[in-house]
Amino acid sequence: MSEVFHRIRRLPPYVFEHINPIKAKARAEGVDIIDLGMGNPDLPTPDHIVNKLKETVADPRTHRYSTSKGIPGLRKAQASYYGRRFGVKLNPETQVVATLGSKEGFANMAQAITAPGDVVLVPNPTYPIHSFGFIMSGGVVRSMPADPNEDFMRSLDRAVRHSIPKPIALVLNYPANPTAYTADLDFYTEVVRYCKANDIFILSDLAYSEIYFDDVPPPSVLQVPGAMDIAVEFTSMSKTYSMPGWRVGFAVGNERLIAALARVKSYLDYGAFTPIQVAAVAALNGSDEVVDEVRKIYKHRRDVMVESFGRAGWTIPVPRATMFAWAPIPDQFAHLGSLEFAKLLIQETGVGVAPGVGFGEYGDQYIRLAFVENEQRIRQAARNVKKLLGGKAGQGNVVPLKA
Repeated sequence: MSEVFHRIRRLPPYVFEHINPIKAKARAEGVDIIDLGMGNPDLPTPDHIVNKLKETVADPRTHRYSTSKGIPGLRKAQASYYGRRFGVKLNPETQVVATLGSKEGFANMAQAITAPGDVVLVPNPTYPIHSFGFIMSGGVVRSMPADPNEDFMRSLDRAVRHSIPKPIALVLNYPANPTAYTADLDFYTEVVRYCKANDIFILSDLAYSEIYFDDVPPPSVLQVPGAMDIAVEFTSMSKTYSMPGWRVGFAVGNERLIAALARVKSYLDYGAFTPIQVAAVAALNGSDEVVDEVRKIYKHRRDVMVESFGRAGWTIPVPRATMFAWAPIPDQFAHLGSLEFAKLLIQETGVGVAPGVGFGEYGDQYIRLAFVENEQRIRQAARNVKKLLGGKAGQGNVVPLKA
């Protein structure tokens, strides 16, 4: 009876379990921690969304159980968003499910489609649920490159040919967390063609669809003709509308996959609190001005971080999207690896970051920094870091990430 449960044995220790106690100890000692580690938006949820929640919660009829797949109005609003934004037509009854954030959606989709031993192709580094949702469901994860460059298709073909059994699904995540890589429609077209030919599902995480800084918005894989036959896409309102604690997301796409997810969810939850769903409808059907403002704020913070950390001696590659920078560990500390360097930063500078190894072993020479503090705090973090680096780690050069 003392043995660790099977699924728990398959999970490594959470990286932040090593970081959080150090931050807590420093705070208890009066240290001002500038926490750039967790992607937890600090911006307030727009007023019209909050007001709709207040209005709706006053009606006691909304206090009853909701529906696990989402109220009809919310599913229709998400379908309308896909039509406006991507030109993709969705049936809100059969091709849209509301989830408790994209993380829950991914985990329950993994549970719905994975048999013990099934192989799933997952980028490395990537957001942890992309891997561990399948691992907890009994699947086997094979790592894929995170960068959608010219080598990706060769790696995909090699992984499919040398995996036994053949992979059931490929996970995509662009704009990517943590790397901030972006992909274009030509890339998606190649991937869809290959996966259709090899009977492989595509699970696309598009949580950062609206946090982009180039002129061209990130596309959806569902824009590719024929993608609906094999693909499901996950989105979230957490970053787009600064609603992280509200836990509203979506899965849309292939009817068979959506039906499987909806059936699993029907046994596990009754959906989000109805007033939250109604407020989410107001967000999706409202003006895009609030989204534009969020995007401008993150872009400004990105620019401040790149400039100020560069002056401090830490060259930060310029992300084209997301609310994160994915930065190589400065040369003089590269031997430490990301976890020990993150500990050192907290202890010596009071700056909290996310160790790259928390997103996969291929992230161990990187640190993820989130744009979740205002300009003054970011500049203060850079000044603190400069004392550790001595201003010698880099020359503040701007190094764009690859598309």
